[in-house]
Amino acid sequence: MKKLLVIALAAGVGYFVWRKYTENAEERDLWAEVTDTFE
Repeated sequence: MKKLLVIALAAGVGYFVWRKYTENAEERDLWAEVTDTFE
C-alpha cells in the first residue's frame, strides 16, 4: 500500500512540474513573438 501511495504522489508531483514547465514555455514563446516584431 505504501508503494502505491508513493507512486501516486510522485505522479502528482511530476504532473504539476510538467504543467508549470509547459505554462512557462508558452509564456516564453509569447514574449519571443511579441519582442521579435519590434526588431
